[in-house]
Amino acid sequence: MSSGRASFRDRLFASDHVAGWLFVSPAVVLIGLFGVAPIVWALIISFQNNSLITSGTWVGLANYRHLLHDPMFTASVRRTIVYTLLFVPITLFGALAVAMALNRRLHGIRFYRTAVFAPVVTSTVATAIMFSWLLDPYFGIVNVVLNKLGVASQGFFQNPGQALYCIVLVTVWGWLGFAVVIYLAALQGIPRELLEAAEIDGATRWRAFWRVQFPLLGPTTLFLVVWLTINSLQLFDEIYVITRGGPLASTTVVVYYLFQQAFAFFQAGYATAIAYVVFLAILALTVVQLLIGRKLVHYRS
Repeated sequence: MSSGRASFRDRLFASDHVAGWLFVSPAVVLIGLFGVAPIVWALIISFQNNSLITSGTWVGLANYRHLLHDPMFTASVRRTIVYTLLFVPITLFGALAVAMALNRRLHGIRFYRTAVFAPVVTSTVATAIMFSWLLDPYFGIVNVVLNKLGVASQGFFQNPGQALYCIVLVTVWGWLGFAVVIYLAALQGIPRELLEAAEIDGATRWRAFWRVQFPLLGPTTLFLVVWLTINSLQLFDEIYVITRGGPLASTTVVVYYLFQQAFAFFQAGYATAIAYVVFLAILALTVVQLLIGRKLVHYRS
């Protein structure tokens, strides 16, 4: 019996599976403590009236029901949708155009590609400060140029009707390079023989793009649509640094509204309920996009 147990123990410790789990166990523990545990605890808090200061009281689904009758939450969702509908297509098609322009042999092409990607690695704070200076309503360079052209000065971030669109400009500038690099890699992976065959058949460059290149970019486009949508629905950094949700709450998107509820009004239960609604919305939208993409996207073998 003892020899059988020893043999089993020897086989267990000699197993590659055990060795693998021993190697990854520190990461698993860290993910469990700082990833899974906070998610579960946040779910519990979403059913409480919790201020993060005193112990919470159980209120069941009251926080979720309150969302249905909160006009500020509804308005923040509407602004988030408007932002997403602008940010995603502008970034997507802008990146595709820039990637096509960079997908050729030019003198100094490495410099241009690096310059396009530079905003991605620039910190949000630095980007926000730069655009705050450029779009300052009194001393900004943009208004100086507009005045030279005979156009009146604009309020930009201080104008409730313009602030959200200026945030779109900032974020598109910041994330365009990421999508460009992804598209550029996909374009360079398309076999040159296909384009040469299209040219032999008499296809113009524009027709070859739509008939050959664009369909083969389907998986890349689907990935970017999903990624950009998830990113846009979680917009927070630029809002926090530049406008703090103003002016007149015109840039208070749903994640910033969540932040206000949790850390300005200390309504942690309500804030976590918002967080889970956002999570479920992102999950549902991602699943829908992937299901639609499965029917429309062509994957090369």
